[in-house]
Amino acid sequence: MAKPTRVTALVRSMVLASALGAGQAAALAPEHEVRRLMLATEEAVTSEQWGEAAGYLNRLQQLEADRPASYLFFRGKVMLQSAHYNEARSALEGYIKHAGTDGQYYREALQLITRIEKARKEADRASANGQGESEPVAVIRPAGEETLDSLRKLYLADTDREALVLHLNSLLQLAGWRQNQTVVMLDAPPDIAYRVSVTGGTIQIQEARREQGDRINHDTETLDVFGVNPQVRWDCQSGTCWIYDPRNGDRLMQLSGNAERASEIARNLGRLIRTLQNAG
Repeated sequence: MAKPTRVTALVRSMVLASALGAGQAAALAPEHEVRRLMLATEEAVTSEQWGEAAGYLNRLQQLEADRPASYLFFRGKVMLQSAHYNEARSALEGYIKHAGTDGQYYREALQLITRIEKARKEADRASANGQGESEPVAVIRPAGEETLDSLRKLYLADTDREALVLHLNSLLQLAGWRQNQTVVMLDAPPDIAYRVSVTGGTIQIQEARREQGDRINHDTETLDVFGVNPQVRWDCQSGTCWIYDPRNGDRLMQLSGNAERASEIARNLGRLIRTLQNAG
């Protein structure tokens, strides 16, 4: 066997160092991993590497740890670049609500919301004048392969199912229900929050309900998509929005009183059901 050259030995050392570094990164406590990924996101956004920024944001979304308000600002900025205006505005409004006027990006967030309004008006005018038969950039239609393709690109997902799960969890993260709706603090998690996951043809809807003494009760509703109507019903009453179980009409999710966001969640839950049914 040939004796390893100096270059070969150096390459092996670099690979070993890289592996050790990856292992150390994976071993970081969640709060340190959040800070690391936030720094990486900020650097990617500054250099306008939007794909990289989206990847870091997706990893942050999957961490079970508190995220700073700037997470919402960067998510809004990345979604704006991808022409997902509804989600961009929701994220930016969430940032302003959490960070307030003293927030580092308060002024820029307001300016970005104004940009979103202008872009949507331009898209509406173009649509009214028949200047574009393709999908208007300001609207996410309830169906269509083009929309799902754009979601896959936004979330760097390999499949429609993965993209829809990430998209739903992004929307649900902003829709947590609070008993006290007058003051929302970043370090005060919602009283009721949801997260979805998928196994085979089944959707798991995980509810985290905060009880007295900050004790959190977890409960999971399993939704088998076989034979289920993908048209998911929702409504809002007295500052609370509800998503209804498409199997029997019972209340399934209790959300904050943002009707537009509840509509998006219901619609995308239906799209996920339909996607899983078509894959079966």
